[in-house]
Amino acid sequence: MKYDNFSPIVVVRDRKVAWDSPYPCLALDISEQAKRLETVQRIWDWFFEQGLTRRGLVMAVGGGVLTDMVGFACATYKRGVQYVNIPTTLLAMIDASSGGKTGINYRGLKNSIGAFYPPLETIIDTKWLQSLPTKEMLSGFGEMLKTGLLDRALWPDVLQYDLERMPIEDMKPLIERCVKVKEKIVQADPKEEGLRKVLNLGHTFGHAIEEISILSPKEARLFQYSVISHGYAVVYGLIAELYLSVVKLGCPKEPLQQLTQVMLQVYGKPKCKCSDREQLVALMQQDKKNERAAEINCTLLKDIGEPVINQVITRDEASEALDYLFSL
Repeated sequence: MKYDNFSPIVVVRDRKVAWDSPYPCLALDISEQAKRLETVQRIWDWFFEQGLTRRGLVMAVGGGVLTDMVGFACATYKRGVQYVNIPTTLLAMIDASSGGKTGINYRGLKNSIGAFYPPLETIIDTKWLQSLPTKEMLSGFGEMLKTGLLDRALWPDVLQYDLERMPIEDMKPLIERCVKVKEKIVQADPKEEGLRKVLNLGHTFGHAIEEISILSPKEARLFQYSVISHGYAVVYGLIAELYLSVVKLGCPKEPLQQLTQVMLQVYGKPKCKCSDREQLVALMQQDKKNERAAEINCTLLKDIGEPVINQVITRDEASEALDYLFSL
């Protein structure tokens, strides 16, 4: 896509990403803890300093945390300025950079402040993955596993993909298929009023597990956790929600068994324990996806490729699923 009609063009990038650009560039130190209003304010201030108008264009170069924040900054700056996402991590390519969800963490809750504001374009180039650490690749692969569970034809290919042995180039077709699954869903329901909720599979429990690891420093010391990356948390959330799918909807046990094997062999057990159940359940009750205060709303599966949205579960059911996860 040509950008000749835009002026000025500016770039916001993760400082860790090497980017040679002729345009003015703001480099930021990006982490999950930096995904807050203060960082967005810095981006807004820089936009003003650059004289950015609604005729301008912003290029967001980095992982999902950066593209989420830059998208939110663009959605709110002068009531909307166009932006292009250039995702540099597998997680951003599969999930964060497409679909139009933007936002920041607030009051310890994932993406609780944000807007639906799709990018003008998302440019995916697997060259960025060549130097990506294994942990970052595994985080992105967690979202691929979720997407595979939503599509019967995709699931076997995702499940069989070997990150350690297969070349990065061989992953490109799989990335494209995952993105197409998501785009088809988003096009049918851009504002998450119904169908798009299927993409939340694994995220009710996953977000709570992730959130408990990014609490304020004082609280975090109580739990003695390092930050659990999004894709890892989604895998743990998928285990809990597949367990509930078996118990509540009669989903076959095979997907749960397959994913459990992947978790134990590749991701390891979650750094949480049964004594954290109350805190995790409380976080789930504050999730932005809930339609009523204090309820817990999940997407579950009847089978691979057959998600069921708006499944309200009780605190006891949530605790039972967490007990299952922690017992593995």
